[in-house]
Amino acid sequence: MAETVTRAKNILKTVLGQVPLTAELYWLMRGSDKTLNSRFSLKKLDQHMAELVEQASALKAAAKAGGKKIFIFSTLHYWIEHAAVMGIALAGLGHDVTLGYLPYHDWQNPINPFDLRRQNLYAEDILGKAKAVINVVSFLSLHNGYKVVPEDLRSKIEQVSRYDSMYTLQVENVDTGSAIYKLRLKRNMSAARDAYDYLTTQKPDVVIVPNATIQEFGVVYEVARSLGIQTITYEFGEQRERMWLAQNGKVMLQETGEMWEAFRDLPLKPDEKKTIHEQFEARRGASLWKNFSRQWQQIPAQGVEAARKQLGLDQRPVVLLATNVLGDSLTLGREVFSQSMEDWLVKSLQYFAGRPDVQLVIRVHPGEVLIHGQSMMDVIQRVLPKLPEYIHVIAPTEKVNTYDLIAAADVGLVYTTTVGLEMAMSGIPVVVVGNTHYRGRGFTQDPDTWVKYHKMLKAILEKPQDFRLTDEQVESAWAYAYRFFFNYPLPFPWHLVHLWEDYPKRPIGELVKSKEWKTYKDTFSYLAGEPLDWQNVRNKYA
Repeated sequence: MAETVTRAKNILKTVLGQVPLTAELYWLMRGSDKTLNSRFSLKKLDQHMAELVEQASALKAAAKAGGKKIFIFSTLHYWIEHAAVMGIALAGLGHDVTLGYLPYHDWQNPINPFDLRRQNLYAEDILGKAKAVINVVSFLSLHNGYKVVPEDLRSKIEQVSRYDSMYTLQVENVDTGSAIYKLRLKRNMSAARDAYDYLTTQKPDVVIVPNATIQEFGVVYEVARSLGIQTITYEFGEQRERMWLAQNGKVMLQETGEMWEAFRDLPLKPDEKKTIHEQFEARRGASLWKNFSRQWQQIPAQGVEAARKQLGLDQRPVVLLATNVLGDSLTLGREVFSQSMEDWLVKSLQYFAGRPDVQLVIRVHPGEVLIHGQSMMDVIQRVLPKLPEYIHVIAPTEKVNTYDLIAAADVGLVYTTTVGLEMAMSGIPVVVVGNTHYRGRGFTQDPDTWVKYHKMLKAILEKPQDFRLTDEQVESAWAYAYRFFFNYPLPFPWHLVHLWEDYPKRPIGELVKSKEWKTYKDTFSYLAGEPLDWQNVRNKYA
């Protein structure tokens, strides 16, 4: 009965959604009750809005003239809340800020037009309270449905839609006839038309957008770059009070080349060495550490001999192959010479199936316990239904500490996982197949064709000890790890996940006047388009 009523309501909403002003009239009839029975909630932003606007208004009145014309785009309620706080703060620093948004509460499910318009009215009501300091524009209200985007841009939007399908279904092969691809392509093309028209007309100095790889975030990034607009992209990792930031690039690619060039000849100080070793031990010991919110292992390290005994390893060379989670934003578009991570795993399994002189240990990513898509376990089962005694598979649910496996390994094989960096830190020769941030930094083996990959494997497996990293390479790997974890993420006071825990501790009006402001000031400047010069950042640490 309940399902029948729900189905009837949805049909009615679909019909009403096609009739102009029905949602708007319904909204007006609600009077002062402007709440939504929906996951699209800006409740906490609303609770803090008056204080945010008051403090930003005071700062703006005292700010120097000459700020940038900044357009910030967001969708999904939690990103909209964060973008609003960031935008109001940037307005307080003297910039002319516009927040553009789409009022979706998720990216993967259809929503009837009536509910979508209600969510839009709800967002307009709350975000409109910031009109004293920022401009607000809903892409849903722009009505550019018949506009055409350039063909080269359309192909990029199609690629974003494929990434969306990979991300949602956690697969690498996309069926363009699937419901999710069609949904994402429709929404993405709509966002592209709106963004292209708006940005062409308004001509902001800077566009700021999260992620820049998937969903409408990726669409707005591609549109802005196609128009030659300076575009800042950002994301949050596992560290509190830190953000990743890229200028005119996709932040999820984690392009650390300029950072590493600036820092690579700067030796770690004793306290920095202590810090990175403490962090490594925390990861190894399956414990939380400082401002990192992630526990990397299910159980503490048991020791290399325990791992060897558990797996039945003998004296033949041990190869540790560590996989990633399919569809993760940090794996999308990272192919170098393989068609995909699955393609690499399949061909590697076929290669090692003919190498009984070597023991292959495959560590399937523990994060797979949280996924609903294809597992690497499925791929392995399909290629090798019966495993030979010299190939061992560690399922994501198995309580095996990866660092014990690292200690047992003679060679490492990785796609983009950080495990490859940690193997290099242990002196193990690591073959990197995907375009990960630590590839090409001087302490990994980086083939760019299948021929080179197989030649490299053959050479290393003949004499693994000859390929052990030198002391200088190991030291370089530790230094890079420190720079990646502690210099590459820039200081930022409000983490996406912990926004309403973080903001009350550092409200913008108080933060700018505090001694802490010097810690965060540069990041706000980079967000506003001031060049991120890693040499200048390095000089602060020298």
